[in-house]
Amino acid sequence: MTDRLPHEKGFHVSWDQLHRDARALAWRLQDLSPEGKGWKAIVAITRGGMAPAMIIARELDIRLVDTISVKSYQHQNQSEPQVIKAPDPELVGDGTGILIIDDLGDTGKTLEVVRQHMPNAHVATIYAKPMGKPMVNSYITEVSQDTWIFFPWDMALQYVKPYTGLDD
Repeated sequence: MTDRLPHEKGFHVSWDQLHRDARALAWRLQDLSPEGKGWKAIVAITRGGMAPAMIIARELDIRLVDTISVKSYQHQNQSEPQVIKAPDPELVGDGTGILIIDDLGDTGKTLEVVRQHMPNAHVATIYAKPMGKPMVNSYITEVSQDTWIFFPWDMALQYVKPYTGLDD
């Protein structure tokens, strides 16, 4: 038995790692657009999808970037997802030719709500967990469902207790 909290099984992602992973995702997405015509636009899921979307937009020379805001977390507790800002419907239509970008496919609940707005879009995330994978078309790294990913925008430099709890 351990006295660690569930989120202490952490996977820490630096800005450098996020940048490398987003570029790797862009390379995978390069030739996947419908009919090989290139992607029409990116829709970033705020807030976590914004940094990867910026990198992918640059790498693939996509100039049209919009956002969809879905609130599903209060700190580290997940609740029912709610769309609080949708992308321009004239831009995204049914999602054909649209790349939806997020940092993580976690439980899939957020992506399920997003797919209702753009059912034909291609969903790409940097990281995916087993429950979220069915909602994701492309991703770079899979992590276990019980792993909490610490993204660079969530971290500050400070001492961290070793995983084993021993601090000799």
